[in-house]
Amino acid sequence: MSSTIGVQNIAHTNGTVAATVASDGGVTFSNPPIGLIKSSTLIESTSGTSIDFTGIPSYAQNITVLLSGVSTNGSSNLLLQLGGSGGIETSGYLGTIGRDGGAVLRTTGVGITYSLSSTYITHSQLSLWLVDASTNTWSIGSLGSGSSTAIIYFGTSSKSLSSALDRVRVTTVNGTDTFDAGKISMRYGG
Repeated sequence: MSSTIGVQNIAHTNGTVAATVASDGGVTFSNPPIGLIKSSTLIESTSGTSIDFTGIPSYAQNITVLLSGVSTNGSSNLLLQLGGSGGIETSGYLGTIGRDGGAVLRTTGVGITYSLSSTYITHSQLSLWLVDASTNTWSIGSLGSGSSTAIIYFGTSSKSLSSALDRVRVTTVNGTDTFDAGKISMRYGG
């Protein structure tokens, strides 16, 4: 024998709502548990000049961006850019992306690839960690490889934002090459 209890809100005895249950079964916490991991919607990277993930909650302290089989129609290298309520920030990044045989400083975003050609297919993991909430400073590690050519990319960066992070973007250095294959997803935790 089974039973079902239907609730819309779960509250403390003082009346403060602790969690809200949506009609689809999703639960939103007013004060999210530490360590909660949430996956984003998977985005097919088959068109457009950028892939944006928005609505990242203020409690997020670590974010992972995953690229699988991503390519563009050009040879401009891939970047990750961060933003807050004022939009995506395109300057003030501190870091380097490299590979065997070279490296380059990146100040307009976090390097995902280096020395790319239009035939490369990229698989990458970017890990973002909040270093200092008072200055919205993030530390970012980038690790990736190519499947059409034996190549490994690696780098680290940091970025202090003008407001709390609530969005990330995957794009290219020139901002005009178009995505034509692959998938990109994001997850975050508190």
